[in-house]
Amino acid sequence: MNINAPLKKGRKYDQVLAGAREVFLREGFEGASVDQIARDAGVSKATLYSYFPDKQALFMAVLTSQCQMQSEQAMGIEILQQPVPEALYSIARSFIDFLMSDFSVEVFRVCVAESARFPELGRAFYDSGPKLVLDQIADYLASERVQRDLDIADPYMAADQFLQLCRADMLLRKIFSIETSAAPEDMDRVARETVATFLARYQRR
Repeated sequence: MNINAPLKKGRKYDQVLAGAREVFLREGFEGASVDQIARDAGVSKATLYSYFPDKQALFMAVLTSQCQMQSEQAMGIEILQQPVPEALYSIARSFIDFLMSDFSVEVFRVCVAESARFPELGRAFYDSGPKLVLDQIADYLASERVQRDLDIADPYMAADQFLQLCRADMLLRKIFSIETSAAPEDMDRVARETVATFLARYQRR
């Protein structure tokens, strides 16, 4: 399996991705079958295989598309042009919303379960999800706009600290099915405390 091989795109590509996303969420990776994905997507198996060589490649395409969508929402130009505290809050809240989504939690569980058998799946998940976000936030923290307000010598380390603050305990509670959801006010509180803690560490005096 070569997850990083370029995939052909065509008229029904997005249709296949949408069907696959619903099946993976509902059935998990192991429980999802190509037959069921094709049925839910409203395409033939031949059409599905014309876009994706196997289920792993399809899973990673779903993951990548969702991560790119989340990244565009969290790191949009209108957000990055806000004053730094407001921008950090917007980034934190968007990231927390994504982390706590059913899709994100299910993907995390699948990749942890499958990475021992398919190490390339774990690598592809890391590169298209956590590393992508980490790199983008590090780039933002290294920007001249941010450096005027914050004293950050190691933007990559600071980005990692920021994201770890966002995760908080409520993510573990959802991963372990202790709770099935988080209240919006709880996610908002975590986002605001993340920014307050981060600024306490890095804001120029």
